[in-house]
Amino acid sequence: MSDTENTAPVNPLPPAVVALVLIIMGVEAAFSLGARGIVGGPGAIGWRLDAVQSYAFSSEILSWMWETGRWPPEHLLRFISYIFVHGAFTQALFVCVFVLAMGKMVGEVMGDLAMVLLFVVSGIGGALGYGLLVGGPVPLIGGFPAVYGLIGGFTFILWRSLALVGAQQSRAFTLIAFLMGIQLVFGLLFGGQKDWVADLCGFATGFGLSFFVAPGGWVRIRDRIRHD
Repeated sequence: MSDTENTAPVNPLPPAVVALVLIIMGVEAAFSLGARGIVGGPGAIGWRLDAVQSYAFSSEILSWMWETGRWPPEHLLRFISYIFVHGAFTQALFVCVFVLAMGKMVGEVMGDLAMVLLFVVSGIGGALGYGLLVGGPVPLIGGFPAVYGLIGGFTFILWRSLALVGAQQSRAFTLIAFLMGIQLVFGLLFGGQKDWVADLCGFATGFGLSFFVAPGGWVRIRDRIRHD
């Protein structure tokens, strides 16, 4: 049998991408089924609200920790846990679509571990940026800051590829410019929260981190430092 006959029609997804999607949709399935009374009994109706109160990122809690110098683990966990708590099924679904698309491309080039690091650390960067630049009582939930970190990783890959062929590297930022433009238009037309700040900070974190986690990235940085 030839190699062509053994080739799968669709490239398999990196295991880490599948794991992230299963976690996100598993949490959302519990919330959605609980709200309909299918699982968990009467108390399950409030699971989503309870999760927002316990696991959402809070700028006010960040300010309290900074002012008091106390950093309880249950509040530090919010820098990551908010990524997996969504306000609605559609939000979780869109996050999963982006994870499948961007996670696959980033994972295939950088590897599973680097992809997960980009996702998690970008989520932390997005929360930190939101807490420092926006503040206020509105909690931050949802995986979009982490997803924008994957977009930052994809942008880095495209940025490097354009450099190798001598093309204009600014073209690599077309996607993030388009997405930010859409958010700006919707914000002007319909109002909304300033969670776009977290998304942009997540993107910046993912792009910057890619210099270190991309194949050969740390070696290039070390060599440049030595030459300087």
